[in-house]
Amino acid sequence: MHTIGEVAEKLGISAHTLRYYEKEQIIIPLRDASGDRRYNESHLKWLQFVIKLKETQMPIAVIKQYASLFQEGEHTAPERLKLLEDHKKSVEQQMNTLHAANEMLELKITAYRSFIGK
Repeated sequence: MHTIGEVAEKLGISAHTLRYYEKEQIIIPLRDASGDRRYNESHLKWLQFVIKLKETQMPIAVIKQYASLFQEGEHTAPERLKLLEDHKKSVEQQMNTLHAANEMLELKITAYRSFIGK
């Protein structure tokens, strides 16, 4: 079991973020006898997944929806699959945009290097 501070440090996020995720019911940590939050390995894996979703620009509202569906149980698997498929399309669009921007930058860099004789 891990404390909120340990989890924050291990995952590179703040304790504030973890409390926010709890408030939004994205994660529901366990509580010890003193009422302190405790996180197990499945919590850590879930949080790693949530962090990846955030890194790929999934809106927090959609992450909340996914978390809610997950907590409802296996019968929501088709809805969760749809959310992930839609997000994957969004990520692919982001990648295409970034690839095109990178190509444009390469052309500009090459032109400047040619211009200044590098």
